[in-house]
Amino acid sequence: MSFSPSTTASSAGIALRSCPFSALRDVVLEEIGERVIIHGTVNSYYLKQIAQEAIIPALAGRSLENQIRVIKEKAG
Repeated sequence: MSFSPSTTASSAGIALRSCPFSALRDVVLEEIGERVIIHGTVNSYYLKQIAQEAIIPALAGRSLENQIRVIKEKAG
């Protein structure tokens, strides 16, 4: 998979980077054809959803594939 810096990916990246949650700044965006794919790891399903919602306005009709993994840190 390769990253293609288009207007859609750039706008989505800006939206994601401007999100107030620092954990989302490590999420990676890829654009393959008509799909925008986001992946990386976060520690809650809430952050996974926030990442997705931040990108949706910049999709311009493209589909979004959310491959972000939620990895809970063990307490203790």
